[in-house]
Amino acid sequence: MQKKLRREQALEYHSKGRPGKIEVVPTKEAKTQRDLSLAYSPGVAEPCLEIVANPENVYKYTAKGNLVAVISNGTAVLGLGDIGPEAGKPVMEGKGVLFKIFADIDVFDIEIDEKDPVKFVEIVKSLQPTFGGINLEDIKAPECFYIEQKLKEQMKIPVMHDDQHGTAIISAAALLNALELQKKKMKDVLILVNGAGAAAMACIEIYEALGAKTENVLMFDSKGLIHHNRTDLDERKKRFAVKRKDISLEDAFKGADVFIGLSKGNVVTKEMIKKMASRPIVFAMANPDPEISWEDATSVRKDIIMATGRSDYPNQVNNVLGFPYIFRGALDVRATSINEEMKLAAVKALAELTKSAVPDIVNMAYNETTIAFGPNYIIPKPLDPRLISTISPAVAKAAMDSGVAQKKIVDWDAYTIELNKRLGIDNQLVRALGSKARKDPKRVVFADAENIKILKAAQLAADEGIAIPILLGDPKVINELAESNAVYIEDMQIINPKGDEMNEKRKAYGEIYFKKRQRRGVNKYEVSKKMKDRNHFGCMMVECGDADAMISGLSRNYPDTIRPAIQIIGTEEGVSKIAGMYIMLTKKGPLFLADTTVNFNPTASELADITLMVAKEVQSFGITPRIAMLSYSNFGSSDTPEAILVRNARKIVKEKNPSLIVDGEMQGIVAFNKEIIKDSYPFSELADSGDVNTLIFPNLSSGNIAYNLLQEVGEADAIGPILLGLKKPVHVLQLGSSIRSILNMVMIAVIDAQYKMQKVKKQ
Repeated sequence: MQKKLRREQALEYHSKGRPGKIEVVPTKEAKTQRDLSLAYSPGVAEPCLEIVANPENVYKYTAKGNLVAVISNGTAVLGLGDIGPEAGKPVMEGKGVLFKIFADIDVFDIEIDEKDPVKFVEIVKSLQPTFGGINLEDIKAPECFYIEQKLKEQMKIPVMHDDQHGTAIISAAALLNALELQKKKMKDVLILVNGAGAAAMACIEIYEALGAKTENVLMFDSKGLIHHNRTDLDERKKRFAVKRKDISLEDAFKGADVFIGLSKGNVVTKEMIKKMASRPIVFAMANPDPEISWEDATSVRKDIIMATGRSDYPNQVNNVLGFPYIFRGALDVRATSINEEMKLAAVKALAELTKSAVPDIVNMAYNETTIAFGPNYIIPKPLDPRLISTISPAVAKAAMDSGVAQKKIVDWDAYTIELNKRLGIDNQLVRALGSKARKDPKRVVFADAENIKILKAAQLAADEGIAIPILLGDPKVINELAESNAVYIEDMQIINPKGDEMNEKRKAYGEIYFKKRQRRGVNKYEVSKKMKDRNHFGCMMVECGDADAMISGLSRNYPDTIRPAIQIIGTEEGVSKIAGMYIMLTKKGPLFLADTTVNFNPTASELADITLMVAKEVQSFGITPRIAMLSYSNFGSSDTPEAILVRNARKIVKEKNPSLIVDGEMQGIVAFNKEIIKDSYPFSELADSGDVNTLIFPNLSSGNIAYNLLQEVGEADAIGPILLGLKKPVHVLQLGSSIRSILNMVMIAVIDAQYKMQKVKKQ
């Protein structure tokens, strides 16, 4: 049942709305007749003539320089095999998505209905005028070797078969670090490789380039050891044949220093691992099941360093650590190829990055306090924002040094800044938040469970391992709703606050509630009634430790949802008023906006407190807040009450936290226009800091209007409203929130619960 539903979710994801995962978006204005005349006829003739005069101008006037083709014939698609070009297209689109979100590279996926490698090469070769690079994907061996080699010989743009070289590059970086930790040298170790496909062969070649001895590498295919006496070897495999007697895979483990698995799951036993040399290294990279599980390998050898292809264990060998950034560097210097020097530069950059201090956002994403170089961290995490600014420059420099770059980078600092600006950290932030939530999922009670959006979001949260949902409502209504909409909730706890089976629980909750509110206008009769209300019941669950967080408000007024939370949960120590914050995911990165939902007209002191709460929340995401306190006035240009209020609020903030980067009062245009602020207000703290990422509004009206405009007109995704200042996590949805918005709020609620529970433990 669950497998079927997940299949339905995957199909819905790809088919809902505009089919597929990609679209073409114009990068220039195309609104007026003049725009269209410039975009096409007659204006387009001018760049055409410039390119005729100098073919290199194609990079100046077209998108070629940032355009990669992901090309396949569908003969070796993921674990699906030869399923054909049409069936492989969703995978190629997915690869294009990864190129875009990790390195801001545009992609056209091209599926070619041709298995003849000679004809395939001719087809791809003819595409050179269109693309800045070629990423070959999911082409079966041995044809893939011929295809890549011929295209590299005949094309003057970067060509790489990622299935071969991606795993090789990432695993080589991990191996360098593992050898260092195990105090071994590449030239001395005996390496055992199980699997003889394209990736395995590429791995051996790059290990040899790093110092491994050919005679010390034993490769096994499905028929056994690849050695000189075998008569069934093709030309490619002969390259890896060793002058040794035939032995079994099990016997080969005796005394081996390194095992590289690129074969199939569960072919290696604990006994084999026990036979390895002291301080062994095991990379079991078969997916989804490694050659030996992490638990089995580490249970028999405490001196082992292990890596897999899985994200749920340390040391994941993941191709996304390589290909986006390698192509980024190659494109930026207009390289004519991706050569061995560039691949090795990527290997060494990855290895070195692992040894440097990990940013807070990475620690947050993986729910660690301090990730540091060691046996369980020999390769960077995929969500590390430094990957693009580390690997791409290394690859670009290697291209220049090896003579394949047609464009020089002179100012490397400026290039690094440009790389970091390409992506902002909006996608990185959402991925990091999701990863952190999954590391330690919490019990989230859904007060509005008699709603199909809530049920779908709850199922997604459970399937993704973000939360353990608890549903409040009538079980009959909820189950019928789930069944009629094919939503899987069988493993979820359903609680009916009005049910007879909850009499004792309501009574216990009611006594606690009455003690809290008995001198605040609540009488004994009202208590019983309120405990049947799902909002009150849910808040009591959180307060009493029967749940870790609550989500509500999808079908209720905002004040009606907040009120029980304030009355039952209460505010954090030192907080006089709660506040509401939105995270707006814009193309320039995330913006944090407050107060957008709670305080209508705060005083200067209250506005200062709101600012400090928001700053604390932003810091908890691993981001340095750079705060603009907004008004219609710029640094004293107006002395109206509102301008003075914001001015005074900023003064209070600085008194309470002098190190915070915050300035105001200021207009929105000044906050985001560096030229204006540097020319007119060079004294501002924001003049020489990074871009503003946090906006504090003088009142609820302005904040609410701003986030709605950003969402609807600015096409920014919104996460929120996030309640700040409560002792325990209760978060309120916007009326009519989408399933995606609900899921984002669940993620925030779980992280909020993680943080607050850790804080209690420390106390």
